[in-house]
Amino acid sequence: MIAIVDIAGQQFKVEKGKKLFVHRLCGEEGASVEFNQVLLLDEEGRITVGTPVVEGASVTAKILEHMKGDKVTVFKKKRRKGYQKSNGHRQYLSKIEIENIVGA
Repeated sequence: MIAIVDIAGQQFKVEKGKKLFVHRLCGEEGASVEFNQVLLLDEEGRITVGTPVVEGASVTAKILEHMKGDKVTVFKKKRRKGYQKSNGHRQYLSKIEIENIVGA
């Protein structure tokens, strides 16, 4: 069974046992979270498209760990003006594992 789920403002294609990196979620490591915003559901070839979500469908996941992503360096420069600016950013992430997909 495959589903497309809206998690923290982003859409992910998920299936049971898959591990994902998503924006930081509320909850402790080892806690279970449930996502009700299922946009599409594929059950052995039978596809259900939500308008906008599939009623009664949900995805359960377990938070494996909280972490920070790789550093992204932002460098701005205007040539011949002497302007240079450097900035860095590390995104807070959560690693989750999909435990169960419940269809409608």
